Amino acid sequence: MTSYNPVRSERLYEQIVDQIEQQILTGVLKIGDRLPSEQELANQFRVSRTAVREAVKTLREKGLIEVHPGRGTFVTDGMTRAATQSMGRLMRLGSMDSFEDLVELRAIIEPEMAALAATRFTDEHMAALQKAVATMDVALHDMNAYLAADDEYHQIIAQATQNKLICSLLDPIVGLLHEQRKKIFVTDLGGPEHAQFHHKQILEALARRDPEAARQAMKDHLKQVAEDIRAADAQKARDG
Repeated sequence: MTSYNPVRSERLYEQIVDQIEQQILTGVLKIGDRLPSEQELANQFRVSRTAVREAVKTLREKGLIEVHPGRGTFVTDGMTRAATQSMGRLMRLGSMDSFEDLVELRAIIEPEMAALAATRFTDEHMAALQKAVATMDVALHDMNAYLAADDEYHQIIAQATQNKLICSLLDPIVGLLHEQRKKIFVTDLGGPEHAQFHHKQILEALARRDPEAARQAMKDHLKQVAEDIRAADAQKARDG
């Protein structure tokens, strides 16, 4: 059971916030964990329930927790969701040009991510990636199933880096990739097949624990994605 230190201050709730926030940031409290009840927190901190309520309000505003009436208060990934929403607004404001921006962002991040993953790749990562690739192989004409497996594929590579900051950085990008991939999937230009070829090249490089090959395979994949997006846009323009 998580324990807290008694606090004494004119602004008690700030110390409550500090202690809970520190436990979230250090991983003592993880996403999905349920916090003690308001009364239990008040007892542990030796403060009034008013101070606890103010602390909970502040933590909610920071995006660190969510309160579900009748269920309790839970640690959440609200900061990642907020980042996704902010990036989504930028995409809408920038119209279609933002898809090119997203391609460029991926080109900066993902090749180095793949290279690092190759140095830390485990058998568990291999099994998970193989499963994602197999799912995409049989879902080349099932957009929802394919895209879900595609998302998982890139998240597994991020996880294989064993760097929490990289995982946090990729999460909001993966959400935006759905829209980008839909553009490719709905055409008859072979986008999913192109992607699968490169997915397997990346997987082979990771399996060999070859950072340079993984880096280059990811670069080739992202180059193909950019070409497929431009082809999809051209087809859409022709079709009116």
